[in-house]
Amino acid sequence: MVGSGGREHALAWKLTQSEHCSELHAAPGNPGIAKIGHCHPVRAEDGEGLLAFCGEHEFALVVVGPEAPLVAGVADQLRHAGVAVFGPSAAAARIEGSKSFAKDVMASAGVPTAARLSVARPPCVIKADGLAAGKGVFVCRTQEELDAGLQAAGGGDSLVIEELLEGEEVSIFAICDGREAIPLAPAQDFKRVGDGDTGPNTGGMGAYSPVPRFGPAEVDELLETVHRPVLTELARRGSPFVGLLYAGLMITDDGPRVLEFNCRFGDPETQAIMPRLEGDLLQLLHGAATGRLTGDAKAGKTAAVTVALAGADYPQRNDVGAPIAGVEDAEAGGALVFHAGTAMRGDQLVTNGGRILNVTGVGDDLEAARAAAYESVGRISFAGMKYRTDIAAAAEARVG
Repeated sequence: MVGSGGREHALAWKLTQSEHCSELHAAPGNPGIAKIGHCHPVRAEDGEGLLAFCGEHEFALVVVGPEAPLVAGVADQLRHAGVAVFGPSAAAARIEGSKSFAKDVMASAGVPTAARLSVARPPCVIKADGLAAGKGVFVCRTQEELDAGLQAAGGGDSLVIEELLEGEEVSIFAICDGREAIPLAPAQDFKRVGDGDTGPNTGGMGAYSPVPRFGPAEVDELLETVHRPVLTELARRGSPFVGLLYAGLMITDDGPRVLEFNCRFGDPETQAIMPRLEGDLLQLLHGAATGRLTGDAKAGKTAAVTVALAGADYPQRNDVGAPIAGVEDAEAGGALVFHAGTAMRGDQLVTNGGRILNVTGVGDDLEAARAAAYESVGRISFAGMKYRTDIAAAAEARVG
């Protein structure tokens, strides 16, 4: 498992449940992953280091979690050395690495997306063309927001300007082997830092699954409309996509529109999807990596709600070194606590990032899962801890 965040912890947690998993190693991993596997001081972006590490072991599969090493070509380095990798090539990962490239692919594939604008006028959306860790999108309804967005995004030719779409957002993940795609359960995440979708965009402050009105039939229809045409187009261009193709969608009055593509599992959606997955994740990912995608990614009837616990100054600054209390208490109460930005200082768990922990509650429905998540959040503390109090609230009310 390559990576060190909450997404990687959730994936590692699920992978180790497979009867086919005899050992899990992580590079570099985190204190949560260390409880279920072996962590090694190799950075996710260090292709040479990962290559040497794989040379010392006979790994049946390498799963690359974060986008930066994928866009940088780490999966290519490992594949060229004969290692089975779940994660796209650098050429295919451009679907996330360049917004302009993604627009071009969607146009060729006939996939509906937000219209690109030649001039920035409110209302509109400003996007940094390259990777921005989920923080490169600026929704501009006023001139003031537009001015701030242009400044924050860096200006110049590396911007994509789009129409502002209204509707409901949903994240649809598909495991792909270059030709075929198997969908995972849909999820919805919360990008703004504050309650009521206020404040700056973040990497994600929480998520929930299932999403009301998005059952298997609706998900299959979205796969036919969005994912499969893109897979066909990338293969036609000589860069078949092997990995997790994530479509962030806006469901408008005129139908679905793609807001963005990502080339990896979403964070924190993965932390809400994995607890619901009934199939063997290891079998699915290994099948995709070796070109023989088979298996079942069906979700159970349970619901899951994930709440991100962040440092006081997130997303502007990371938090480092503050002691964390209550994780074991939350886990004893039934919560899944995925480590996102933590470290060990001696025997003490401390903060080491922007988003520190992801607390996932599971229940028979969204109301029960949400109650479980927030009850467990109340058991955890560190200096300056902040979180949104409205994750899945609207969906719970809609279902109710």
